[in-house]
Amino acid sequence: MNFSKSKYCTLWQCPKMCWLKKYRPEEEFFDQSLRSRLTAGNEVGDLAMGLFGKFTETTVTKPDGGLDIPAMLLATRRLIDGGEEVICEAAFSFKGLYCAVDILKKTDGGYIIYEVKSSTHEEYIYSVDVAYQKYVLQKCGLNVVGTYLVHIDGSYVRQGELDIQKLFKIVDISPTVDDELKSVGSNLQYAEKLLSAKSEPELDIDVRCTSPYDCGFWNYCTRDIPRPCVFDLYRLPFGDKIASYKKGMITFEDLLKKGAKLTEIQARQIDFALNDRPAHVDKEGVKDFLAELSYPLYFLDFETMQPAVPPFDGCRPYCQIPFQYSLHYIEREGGELKHKEFLGTSGEDTRRAIAESLCRDIPENVCVLAYNKAFECRRIEELAALFPDLAEHLLKIRFNIKDLLVPFQRGCYYNRAMGSSFSIKSVLPALFPDDPALDYHNLSGVHNGGEAMDIFPKIKDMPPAEAEEARRNLLKYCELDTFAMVKVWERLKEVAGE
Repeated sequence: MNFSKSKYCTLWQCPKMCWLKKYRPEEEFFDQSLRSRLTAGNEVGDLAMGLFGKFTETTVTKPDGGLDIPAMLLATRRLIDGGEEVICEAAFSFKGLYCAVDILKKTDGGYIIYEVKSSTHEEYIYSVDVAYQKYVLQKCGLNVVGTYLVHIDGSYVRQGELDIQKLFKIVDISPTVDDELKSVGSNLQYAEKLLSAKSEPELDIDVRCTSPYDCGFWNYCTRDIPRPCVFDLYRLPFGDKIASYKKGMITFEDLLKKGAKLTEIQARQIDFALNDRPAHVDKEGVKDFLAELSYPLYFLDFETMQPAVPPFDGCRPYCQIPFQYSLHYIEREGGELKHKEFLGTSGEDTRRAIAESLCRDIPENVCVLAYNKAFECRRIEELAALFPDLAEHLLKIRFNIKDLLVPFQRGCYYNRAMGSSFSIKSVLPALFPDDPALDYHNLSGVHNGGEAMDIFPKIKDMPPAEAEEARRNLLKYCELDTFAMVKVWERLKEVAGE
């Protein structure tokens, strides 16, 4: 076989996924979050190499950027024969079973495997991963005497130079690894039979489709399920959706006929989908929400980055660092719509600058609208805690924020196009289906928050012209977020008759 530890983990989660990766790779969907996790994993892995002092890395790349595995295998063998103490990306192969060990450390009587992960906690799948590695190394003649997980310590707060000894936790996972090791041989025999078969395995969807990782073949495996269906239902946990599916309660018609227990919003979603009803409007509910707002009225949206490795003092791993906001505002009823914005400098700590800019741009005690306000409120609270001299003003902004999501969550306004989501990117096209100025797909470079989070930290390394274009794209994207809120607010006023 041509097998790796990532393929083994895929097999462990779902044999069908393993088969599809070989025979139907074009059907797999990769989202931005996966690419971001891979980038974070590479950064964390590079840092962890220095945990035990001097090390030698065996990574060798070919001119096309791919790994030169034969060269890595040869380098690893030479280092082991030479008694090297710490080898990073140590490469091994046994009868087509390949793995590269993140950190291989020589010790009395053998070697210790250290598997590095960018997560902040232990997952069972990591033991599965390491069990495969231990199996391959033992087949190659190495005595593996310890297996450890190296993961990020989420409580670490950076102060001054990055301290990798405090950034990482090292956990002994030998018991679970050894339990899993008992099954590796039989699993690989099954994999060989599975992957030599040309016919697709007959495995139905299950909870494993999202555990421990979201499967990129979901759309392929559910292509024959009629839509809309139970998997489109608003706020139903995935496990409950699978349970309903297995009971034959799949389509919206099935759910009604079999008396599924539904929330009011779920029942309305099904009713509208099946009967193509006009928009539902609770005028009094909308009016009650609008009555909570006052002029001057501000519309606020943040963009943040969430680096695995804390880049600045006072940062924890994966803390949200705001680097941008857009602010539309109307000073009085019938007044002109105005706009202000902030975009920090890539590579710099943007928190002080954005906090000062917020205090300049938003007066104390004015009404501020955000969409799903918990995010904006939390970021402002964090800034206030960081900068006590600005805290009073910042907290006055925070405690005057209203949530534009509320009338939709309360069921005051609903139309069929919203489906199962009340996010701004679902509500906006549902309210304005034919307005190209409100279509995020028409933007250049940045179309969602994930792309913004990915692009901003890279700007510092771009050529000037490319960097300037990236900044323009970020500004346009964030501006549309708050302009979208303005348009939604205006539509609510229309339906309420104001």
